[in-house]
Amino acid sequence: MGVGLVAGVVSGAPSTAIAIVSGRPVLEAARAAGAVLGRPTLPRGLLAHAAISAGWGVVLTTVLAGRRYPIAMGAATGAGIAALDLGLIGRRIPAICQLPLLPQVADHLAYGAAVGICLRLTSGDNLSP
Repeated sequence: MGVGLVAGVVSGAPSTAIAIVSGRPVLEAARAAGAVLGRPTLPRGLLAHAAISAGWGVVLTTVLAGRRYPIAMGAATGAGIAALDLGLIGRRIPAICQLPLLPQVADHLAYGAAVGICLRLTSGDNLSP
């Protein structure tokens, strides 16, 4: 679960950077996640994001443990999570559906890669292939 939370914190970097460059509200995606818990507010968004990140962290830790390329596989798995989170679930939630898609997909890829990096670092392995 801790790996998922760590990855959840750093995985917002792509959409945050894109929001800054494009002039969009930096916390827009965090607020939108709150709609999963009823209303798009920042406290609900942070809680929803933490819970979702922790849950996916457990799944990815199980899937990626002992794999040869956990970072690349994590990013690929992040793409699958994006399809589920944004495509299947998010399209039913207006606050999420209104977000620009590519920054959100980039965050999901970063999340999966970050889980892979955390697993590599905690396994005592270095980051070289």
